[in-house]
Amino acid sequence: MSKHESAPIEVLVGSQEQLHDLLSDAEAALLPAATKAGSAGILVTRHSPSRYTVALSDTVPFGETHEHARS
Repeated sequence: MSKHESAPIEVLVGSQEQLHDLLSDAEAALLPAATKAGSAGILVTRHSPSRYTVALSDTVPFGETHEHARS
């Protein structure tokens, strides 16, 4: 879990057609905080086909976005 100011963004997807745009919007919303922190990347976690979280993470190198699927 990240120790950064920015709270994770929950993304609820109504249809698969929305998925890319909603996740891209959430990632874009976190980019300023990621740049300010300078030490964290962005982690996209899939909790279910319709629920994702997008958050800053110290486990992801700065400047990168990683994806993770929870079992």
